[in-house]
Amino acid sequence: MDFVELHQLRYVVAVAETNNFTRAAERCLVVQSALSHQIARLERELGARLFDRTSRRVRLTPAGAAFLPLARQCLDAAERAAAEVAAAVGQVRGRLTVGVIPTVAAVDIPAALRAFRQRYPHVRVALRVGPSEHLVDQVRNGEIEIGFLGLPVTSRPEGVRARRLAQDRLVAVVAPTHPLAHEAEVDLARLGAEPFVDLPGGTAGRAQSDQAFAAAGVHREVAFEVTTVDVMMVRLVRQNLCVALLPSRYAPHLSGVVTVPVRDAPTRVEHLIWNQGTLTPAATAFLAELDITFDGGRD
Repeated sequence: MDFVELHQLRYVVAVAETNNFTRAAERCLVVQSALSHQIARLERELGARLFDRTSRRVRLTPAGAAFLPLARQCLDAAERAAAEVAAAVGQVRGRLTVGVIPTVAAVDIPAALRAFRQRYPHVRVALRVGPSEHLVDQVRNGEIEIGFLGLPVTSRPEGVRARRLAQDRLVAVVAPTHPLAHEAEVDLARLGAEPFVDLPGGTAGRAQSDQAFAAAGVHREVAFEVTTVDVMMVRLVRQNLCVALLPSRYAPHLSGVVTVPVRDAPTRVEHLIWNQGTLTPAATAFLAELDITFDGGRD
């Protein structure tokens, strides 16, 4: 079998991600006939069809599903090799993937990325927003280079390198017309009488509040579970349907709600995490912009 070419791998990944040859060709900046020809040529070399094609849809065959992750690994390795060569001659290129929780507050991520892009315009930046436990898995597996996350004080990121960035107390977030809106301070016992909106059970963002209420011996009702803080959770609070607990450093970014200090509030710790084995020159340069350097140890 002849060597598989990198552009063939790019075409396979593009078709698998778009489920469409036309859109894949547009993404790869080639005509569809050329893309189809190269994939057909690769299938002949491999001795197996990678895609089932009908007039209505395109989907991976079992052989294609087995081939896809290896194709991505090869493309990632090639891109990293090029980035390492560029770094050896004083250039920072390639791709930087940063994972963040929606409520990250210890670092101004948009401002940091703006400064980074001004200094390193040839780096392509991808920003992934998700829950802390998913970011830990993605950094551990090498899917993203670095992550900014928040965990209860009783938890630490496992299987990755980590640095503690900040500790923050949660505050109650209520509608302006809520009876608690004019209180100088509340406690968990008082909040336990209110319906809550929170993240799904089992997530790190939910655990910090669940642990605090359990330690206080207070039962609360989570009437609404949402997967994102910055949109639906705040909208539900504005409608006076429920209250929420959110980090005090993040709360000033919200509009149309009132924050109230909580006397026995739960605490979360924000961490920076990375995988030493997959840290790219672009990731190292981004962290240097944040005045973060590495000594190879944990925080």
